[in-house]
Amino acid sequence: MHGIHPYAIFNGNCREAIEFYKKAIGAEVMFIQTVGDSPMKEMGAADKIMHATLKFGPTQLMMSDDLRPDSTPSKAGNISLAIGVVDRAQAESVFAGLSEGATITMPLEKTYWAEAFGMLTDKFGIAWMINCEAPR
Repeated sequence: MHGIHPYAIFNGNCREAIEFYKKAIGAEVMFIQTVGDSPMKEMGAADKIMHATLKFGPTQLMMSDDLRPDSTPSKAGNISLAIGVVDRAQAESVFAGLSEGATITMPLEKTYWAEAFGMLTDKFGIAWMINCEAPR
């Protein structure tokens, strides 16, 4: 087994999400393939993302546009992406970056377990938790 990898499906705006995550939290693009660049051109519009992989520190997020022909737009489910950061300044930067157009579930604040913790659902419907552990 190679572990579990988060895979986010977007409602036709995957490319916009990639650019947003690059700017908001410094994601590195590892791979992008459009439908038009794939051997499966019949799957949908040529400019839609067939598959992309972003790197956030040591973690990878796989993503694509929803290419199912009969799909209806979906909302985020019961999964959140959790980002662990090394200091409060980094937590503030990541939270601020992801906050553009987001719904804040819990403002970034000190908690009993963390120097800074906050939750939001970004403008693409992806739920995020930002956690900076308290000094030991």
